[in-house]
Amino acid sequence: MKRNLVEFPQHLTVGNISNGLVSWIFGATGPLLIVLQAASKGNLSADTVSSWIFGIYGVGGLLTLLLSFYYRQPIGYAFSIPGAILVGASLSHHSFSQVIGAYLVVGVVTLILGMSGAIHKMMKVLPMPVMMGMVSGVLLPFGTDIFHSIVSAPILNGIPLVVFFVLSCFRGLAKRFPPILGAIVAGIIMLYVVPGMHAQGVDLSVVKPHLYMPSFDLATMGELVLPLVLTIIAIQNAQGIAVLQSAGYKAPVNSMTSWSGVGSIVNGFFGAHSACIAGPMTAILSTDHSLHMDCRYAAAVVLGILSCVLALFAPFAASIPHLVPSSLIKLLGGLAMVGVLIDSLQRSFSEQYKMGALFSFMITISGISVFHIGAPFWGLVGGTLVSLFLERKGTGQRTQAAGNGQAA
Repeated sequence: MKRNLVEFPQHLTVGNISNGLVSWIFGATGPLLIVLQAASKGNLSADTVSSWIFGIYGVGGLLTLLLSFYYRQPIGYAFSIPGAILVGASLSHHSFSQVIGAYLVVGVVTLILGMSGAIHKMMKVLPMPVMMGMVSGVLLPFGTDIFHSIVSAPILNGIPLVVFFVLSCFRGLAKRFPPILGAIVAGIIMLYVVPGMHAQGVDLSVVKPHLYMPSFDLATMGELVLPLVLTIIAIQNAQGIAVLQSAGYKAPVNSMTSWSGVGSIVNGFFGAHSACIAGPMTAILSTDHSLHMDCRYAAAVVLGILSCVLALFAPFAASIPHLVPSSLIKLLGGLAMVGVLIDSLQRSFSEQYKMGALFSFMITISGISVFHIGAPFWGLVGGTLVSLFLERKGTGQRTQAAGNGQAA
């Protein structure tokens, strides 16, 4: 780790900075809006909401820095987006202290699963094409959002898109100045050019986080614990692990799970929900194939630093989704996902288990929810079952195809 700290300045390229910045913008806008919506359902005070934001971005940023430096991999930690939706529904009929009690139980269960090595064994059983089919299904809406954003605001979003394509045409220039960074700059300029887009009423005060004591209620735990654990392990972390393996890394599966548990416990005391690997953000961090694999961790370091800064200014964070139009957020997020979406689709359907990968993909994009558990989990389950019963040929190689995860 000391060597990585010393060499970090050498790896802080324009590409890494832009990937870290885009990943941060993605995580600090749309997902944060979901958290704010969940908080509104529980009628939480402004101080409580700021403490919640402090937890999810501060702890996520620190875990990103820790694991990225230690493993020299672009591992992005944040918070469970489906988890925020589940919590929002629970806050309408459970007290905040009862929900915090469920947070802590989720963290303990996740930590135990990570330390036991069970998750690493589970990842070795899942066929890689099925996992990538799920990832493709999760990422596809980000790609289609590009076109929705253009239709909703042609001038605001059209210019950044044109800049992205123009820079992409010149490959030499694109290696030194990534097209997505050009799109970001163009988007910022358009915010000042297009009428009615100027930000007002920004709160730049420093957060004063609070510590909250839990209470344990069986009904609350029954409603939240299992769905939240599954969203961490089988949805969010599974995406990140699959993305890292697809990029050629040996993902530290057990450590990633264990630290998700630790982060979730710490988050709980700040009134924040589960910590986990941010699949789409990790995908953005690992996309710059012009850089050697050993250098891409620097993008995650940029993300971690920005997340920690955002946590300190949590009152400002609460206003970010209102400062940047959602259509521009969707455009930039979609453009950042183009490369990894190409790779994930190729990994899904260029190997064996194509039928399982297809069903995993289709179930995921269907958006179904059963027992309050989201479609990505059922995509993994359905795709694996299809491969097990319909693609038995080559089953012996399943572990080899999917078992690149490193137990740590």
